[in-house]
This record gives sequence, structure tokens and C-alpha cells, in this order.
Amino acid sequence: MQDVKSALVIRATAVQARLDALLPLISTPEGEVVEAMRYSALGGGKRLRPFLVMETAALFDVEETYALEVAAALEMVHCYSLVHDDLPAMDDSDLRRGRLTVHKKWDDATAILAGDGLLTEAFGVLADSKSHPDAEVRLKLIAGLATASGAAGMVGGQMIDLSPSRAELDLNGITRLQAMKTGALIRFACQAGAILGKAGDEEYKALSLFAEDIGLAFQIVDDLLDHEATPEETGKPTGVDSDAGKATFVGQLGLQVARERAEELVHLAKSRLDIFAGKAQLLRDTATFVLERRS
Repeated sequence: MQDVKSALVIRATAVQARLDALLPLISTPEGEVVEAMRYSALGGGKRLRPFLVMETAALFDVEETYALEVAAALEMVHCYSLVHDDLPAMDDSDLRRGRLTVHKKWDDATAILAGDGLLTEAFGVLADSKSHPDAEVRLKLIAGLATASGAAGMVGGQMIDLSPSRAELDLNGITRLQAMKTGALIRFACQAGAILGKAGDEEYKALSLFAEDIGLAFQIVDDLLDHEATPEETGKPTGVDSDAGKATFVGQLGLQVARERAEELVHLAKSRLDIFAGKAQLLRDTATFVLERRS
């Protein structure tokens, strides 16, 4: 049985190559924004979201080239969100994945345009028949990613995160915020595999619930790492949310209870996959990876 870390590396290598091909360098004046887009998109990372697209699609024996295309599109959206999230108007971060953030390497304007470019390009990738020959499947993918990345998902969650009321959120409020800001793209990643595979309602629901559980666990672990890990481990500044006075899972629950909650969510996530029996073992192991990661 392939271990998760090896599988992540294999999938990440494939996604990296596909992003490289989808974002070719150009020599004309607008080429600088493409260079910034590439800097963000090709800058490494776990590639967890594209990994989930490809592994959930594999449950339905989807052609790997289709899953890879969708995985690359989703990673473009994720990378755009990081570029904008790091801007001075938002989190004002200098480091991302152990390197200078885009606005630090270039400037704010270039970072805004690079993020815009990645977001727009992602939907072009999904609209192309390379993502799936069935136009109805492509439309479902486009609609799903639009919902996950827009005001009902990631963008809405980021707005709540920037709101003055952020510091006063209770546990339910933090859970809703993170289900939108972080969880929405993770949920779409798993739903995308089901859409590509033309899954039935029960299978689609199982993967959606699995994604919701690991998405929330992912954020709780992020909060734990913000307190316990070093910037060298995470590749980005730590202690940012607590220093800013933002309400977090750790702040609400304490370190021990937050860790126990993440463990419960991962256990629940694994049970969601019973419908797929042994075919989903790598996804179960991925849930454990989410819990045990240090970056």
C-alpha cells in the first residue's frame, strides 16, 4: 500500500508539471504578471487540494488526465487566494511557503493582478474539453468551484475574517467562518472527483461529508501549529491570529480540547468512506496526515 507522503509527492509532481504547461512564460510586457502567477503557482506546497481531486476521482476510475486538469485549476484558485491573503490590506505577510510573498517580491499591484490572473485562468481550464469531454460535467465543475470560491465560500469567509466582529466570534461562528474560508475549497476538491466520476447521490454525499470533516480538522491543526510550531516548520509567520486578537479554535477550546476535537473529526471523516471499502484507504490515511502534519 502506497503511503500518503509518497502519494502526495507523486501527485504534486504531476500538478507542478501541468501548471508549468498551463502558465507558459511570455516575453511581451504583460509577461511580468505571468511570471508572478508562476512564482505563486509553482512555489511548492503540499498540493493537498489537487491531491484530493485526483484521489477521489480515482475511486470512480476517472481518466487521470481529466482529474489532473481539474486539480490544476483548483490549485490556481488556491494560489490566487494565498497571494491576496498575504497582501497588506489583509494578513500583511512577508513569507509564504518559506519564500517572499508575491507583493514583497514584486509590489501590491502586481500581486493583485497575479491573483486575478490565476483565478480567471482556472475557469478557462475547467471550461476546456481537456477537463472532461462531457460539457454537462464541465458546467457542474465550473458552478461548483464558483460557489466554493465566491461569497458563499472562500471569499465570504475571508470577509468575515477581516470583519471587526472577528474577535468576538463564538465557537459556532469560528466553525462557520473556517468552513467557508478554508473548508469550501477542500469540500469542492472531493466533490470534483465525484462529479468527474458521475457518482450517485450517496457517494457524492459521503465525499462531501468526508471533506467537511477533514477541512475543519485541517483548520484546527493550523490553529495548533500557530501556537506550537516555528516559522521554519510552517514556512510562514506563526502567532499571527493570536497576536491580532482573533478568535480561534485554540482560544475557544484550549490546546488539549482543540487537539481532541481534531482527532474526533478525523475519526469521523474516515467512517464516511465506509461506502468505498478498501478502495478509499489512501483517503483515510490522508485524514491522518491532516491531523499529524507540521506545516
